[in-house]
Amino acid sequence: MRILIIGGTGHIGTYLVPRLVESGHEVTCVSRGARAPYLPHPAWKAVRQAVLDREYLEAEGRFAGEIATLQPDAVMDLICFTPESARHLAEGLAGRIQHFLCCGTIWVHGHSVEVPITEAAPRAPFGEYGIRKAALEAYLLDQARRRGFPATVLHPGHIVGRGWVPLNPAGNFNPAVFRTIARGEPLCLPNLGLETVHHVHADDVAQGFQQALENRGAAVGESFHLASPAALTLRGYAERLYAWFGHQPALSFSPWEEWRRTVAEEDARATWDHIAHSPSCSIDKARRLLAYAPRYSSLQAVTESLEWLLADGSL
Repeated sequence: MRILIIGGTGHIGTYLVPRLVESGHEVTCVSRGARAPYLPHPAWKAVRQAVLDREYLEAEGRFAGEIATLQPDAVMDLICFTPESARHLAEGLAGRIQHFLCCGTIWVHGHSVEVPITEAAPRAPFGEYGIRKAALEAYLLDQARRRGFPATVLHPGHIVGRGWVPLNPAGNFNPAVFRTIARGEPLCLPNLGLETVHHVHADDVAQGFQQALENRGAAVGESFHLASPAALTLRGYAERLYAWFGHQPALSFSPWEEWRRTVAEEDARATWDHIAHSPSCSIDKARRLLAYAPRYSSLQAVTESLEWLLADGSL
């Protein structure tokens, strides 16, 4: 099958492209040509590279046409962020491809009511990112169910893997939190540390996309969570990492309004976004319909990334 991946050199594509090549597919990677994959792999030698400026071509109304000229059987869009982008591709590719797989986010849910939350739960997103992703999901699934456009939307959790800093136990991306834990020093968490985060290894996200491609009949017109088997509380996450680094936990807790004044504003904003969502997502639907089988627990995904950062001298 001829597969075109938009944004294929990022977190997900680093693992997805080699998977598809090794499965015998012809892969074209569309990007601006500004980034190499996070990890080298010999499969990249077989990949066709197409350099396209999405933002410019969408503004000109020509991006979908350029994608169509590459004659893909399936398109995987890993960097679709607005309903307008989704609409442009759906209208331009309708009747010309077999499958359109789009990357969403678990942020489409907003606040949870029952956990683990399922794909069938009513959407109540907040924040620009979640609202836009929910709108593009609604549009694509409507096009699939009413007009036959072969769309599938896949919602990853907090993606992690070798080559970048994971979401930490304080709910932000400041690597200093990991350094504090690694030294066995005291760490203060917001509230009681019982809010949740839900990681997923980038290769497990790639697996989910591949499984959706290979189970097209079950995937078209549906959305799926791609996450680890279980979320982590901030407190449990921190305690596990203290133990991983060979220390006893040294945790304290502070009410949000007090805690936020102890960190940089950027870190406070990121933490608030994560604890306000506190995702805990079911993957039963993906397991049942796509045979999705994540290899990594949340902690395993994080510690693999930390091992890479330690070896690289980045932590």
